[in-house]
Amino acid sequence: MKNNISHIMKVKWHWKYNLFLFISIFLFQPISVSSQTDSLMQYLAIAAKNNPNVLQKYNEYQAAMQKVPQVGSLPDPELSIGVFLSPMEVLAGKQVADFRLMQMFPWFGVLKNGKDEMSLMAKANYESFRDAKLQVFFDVQRTWFELQKLQQNIRISEKNIDILHTLERLSVIKFQASSSTGNSQSSSSGNTSSGSSQNASSGSSGMNTMGGNTGATKTQPRSSMQSSSMSSSSGGSGLVDVYRIQIEIGDLENNIAVLKNQQKTVVARFNSYLNRSMKTSVSLPDTLKVDTLAYSLALVSDSMLANNPMLGMLQFEQLSIDAKKKMVTRMGYPMVGVGLNYSLINKSEMSTSAMNGKDMIMPMVTVTLPIYRKKYKAMQTEADFKKTATELGYKTTANSLQTDYYEVMQQYEDAQLRIKLNERQSELAQKSLEIMTISFSASGANLSDLLRIRQQLLDYDLKKIEAIADYNTSIAWLKRLMAVSEIKE
Repeated sequence: MKNNISHIMKVKWHWKYNLFLFISIFLFQPISVSSQTDSLMQYLAIAAKNNPNVLQKYNEYQAAMQKVPQVGSLPDPELSIGVFLSPMEVLAGKQVADFRLMQMFPWFGVLKNGKDEMSLMAKANYESFRDAKLQVFFDVQRTWFELQKLQQNIRISEKNIDILHTLERLSVIKFQASSSTGNSQSSSSGNTSSGSSQNASSGSSGMNTMGGNTGATKTQPRSSMQSSSMSSSSGGSGLVDVYRIQIEIGDLENNIAVLKNQQKTVVARFNSYLNRSMKTSVSLPDTLKVDTLAYSLALVSDSMLANNPMLGMLQFEQLSIDAKKKMVTRMGYPMVGVGLNYSLINKSEMSTSAMNGKDMIMPMVTVTLPIYRKKYKAMQTEADFKKTATELGYKTTANSLQTDYYEVMQQYEDAQLRIKLNERQSELAQKSLEIMTISFSASGANLSDLLRIRQQLLDYDLKKIEAIADYNTSIAWLKRLMAVSEIKE
């Protein structure tokens, strides 16, 4: 019996030793954070140089700039040359050839208004280029923070798996300890019952002679059966805990596999913004810092309406349409052409004129007659419709920006609340963990509560990271609305 008791004490000591080792090494093990340079600004610079949409808008702007000298120049002069196959007899000799040079001049203001129209359209194309670049910057930042959330989610899930593996080992140790204790108790109970039965048999013979009964001999086997059933039930409960932990580990491993597949998709989308291979790895820092908005929220709405490139593009389009309407109005006036006619004349033997053989020079003036007025009126009406459409487009864009502003402000404020909430919850969980650890060190109980609190701490870390990512995304969105570029243009 002394050997059984010493065996039970060794098993309990071994189990408690592993529990204390788990607490001291794992529960208070800090989450390692390696220092890694934030490469987001580098990716933004790459996107600004390589993104196809940005390059497309830039080339469209450059093409629009080339239209300015086209419409601001005079029409090409016309040169006509006529040669007589047989010299034509004229009064002053024989006419051999005829040369005519003519230059047309539009009405005053046509060239200037056309040049203004194309210049304003080029500025509108530049605003479109700015908007494309700002959108790419926002897409890169939003995808970057999405990758951060996935990475942290995978890291937290892996940390939870480590916790569950440790809990699984401790549950197995506890199960083995309870099984060994039950076997030792049953063997000691068997020895006690055999000794008691011998005493009871000797006593029963005397009691039989004295007329007593033998009912007391049946009490010891009943207590032995009860202890055996208790040990089997506690062992079954410990085995159920092991299976339950393995189920949770399987769920987490499947969740990590799903997250890694999502990560591949997001990485491909991120690389598409940078116009590089979809499988190129993306360097991410291990920590996610809270970004700051260097502008007052009260100024965001006004700055958004004043600086947004889409609104600027529509404004330039309106001014361009006004210039076009002025140009179309002046195109309805006559065009004046100035030219020179030169006739090549040889001497004629039959002519006695003093002008015989002298070439003739004749200045010329040409005026167009714009008598077909329908096309000019239609062009003016077209400009009016375009201007009205542009004004409506401006109002639509402004309303859409206002809607986006309220949406991003809601996301911004909600993310702030979530960051504060998860920080407070994490502090409370940390304090609870410390108190329960002290209690566990004293009594050796509440191990499941300790692990649950530790897992809550990791969950709060994940929720805080998600809140920070959403907060940073909302700041990037606000900068997008305000047309604040991360990279200098």
